[in-house]
Amino acid sequence: MNSTRIVVIGLGYVGLPLAVALARHFPTTGFDISTDRIKELHKGFDRTDEVEPAKLRASTLKLTADAAAIKGADVYIVTVPTPVDEKNEPDLRPVLAASGTVGRVLAKGAVVVFESTVYPGVTEDICGPELERISGLECGVDFFLGYSPERINPGDREHTVDRITKVIAGQTPEVTALLAKVYGAVTTGGVFKAASIKVAEAAKVIENSQRDINIAFINEITQIFQKLGISIYDVLDASATKWNFLKFMPGLVGGHCIGVDPFYLARCAQDHGLNPEIILAGRRINDGMGPWIAGQISAQLPPASRILVLGLTFKENVPDLRNSKVVDVIRTLRDLGHAVEVHDPLADPAEAAHEYDETLMPSLDGAGGYDCLIGAVPHAPYLGFTDETFSVLVRPGGLVADVKGMWRAMDVPEGLRLWRL
Repeated sequence: MNSTRIVVIGLGYVGLPLAVALARHFPTTGFDISTDRIKELHKGFDRTDEVEPAKLRASTLKLTADAAAIKGADVYIVTVPTPVDEKNEPDLRPVLAASGTVGRVLAKGAVVVFESTVYPGVTEDICGPELERISGLECGVDFFLGYSPERINPGDREHTVDRITKVIAGQTPEVTALLAKVYGAVTTGGVFKAASIKVAEAAKVIENSQRDINIAFINEITQIFQKLGISIYDVLDASATKWNFLKFMPGLVGGHCIGVDPFYLARCAQDHGLNPEIILAGRRINDGMGPWIAGQISAQLPPASRILVLGLTFKENVPDLRNSKVVDVIRTLRDLGHAVEVHDPLADPAEAAHEYDETLMPSLDGAGGYDCLIGAVPHAPYLGFTDETFSVLVRPGGLVADVKGMWRAMDVPEGLRLWRL
């Protein structure tokens, strides 16, 4: 095992898989400010479901919530979230707090690498000075900076941290070489040496912004085709037969990346006197999709209908509730006078209550007779619904709203109405 001592700051969806992978090759410590998170991980339980219990228990990764235990490491890797605030402005408080934690334990010669998604300049112009202020050391002389953007896709078992290409950039050629050694040891996908830290930051922030814009186009034409009585899924099936057609799917664009990162890029553009029209237009379209879907469904229902929404997480087969846009559908339907109940087999009920003041149904046992059933998130259990399931959950003449096309391959029972994008 290589003797380079590594500390990963933040053990969420990004940090934990990375820390476990690094621990196979380097003496690695995982740090998180949540003592409850550390206790769960010590027991082999990862609530994000990114690391299997057996792999977690077998790992040599050390776990701590005690900042004193991470002094004197050679490399610190910061993987904390970078959200936006209520005005959709970048919220750098988590990354600055992490910089403060590292600054208080920083030793001369150490390298601090940021994986958190930011706009170009944050690592060197904001985090570097904060590290200097807290540590009393000089950046570029006593300690050095690096950047390697995270590319974790929650629930994706193919593009894992040990298989993807890692973009890296260091403050000096020597730091870049060190990062190539560290990340090159954990991934079979190899490393790509970006021209600079700012280039690496920019590469990350446009990856998700590009995807957001493409989905926004699909969401916009979805609304157009609804007016024409055409299903977007039927259109996409036909268009996808062309060799260079990009088959993006419509839907609710939430989560901690695609629904957030474009605002970081927009803020950067505005700070430099530019008006990012396409980026913000894409965000407006995608942020408006939830209320639009709710309006389309409500128009087909009697007043004060009973509605069951299936799925609350931001995407299928993950427990991640961050920035879920299903909430927009639910709140709009309630504002329109409907009674809405929510079920999600993967979401944490306590987190749903804390984040959205939403009470989740414990199960679907005994549920039935709804005026409308909305398939909002295509979790695996929902894909197995049968005619009997629909007949029990939805009253005769009721509406099945298939937002994600999860039941396209089947016909709903006779006597029920079907609506899909």
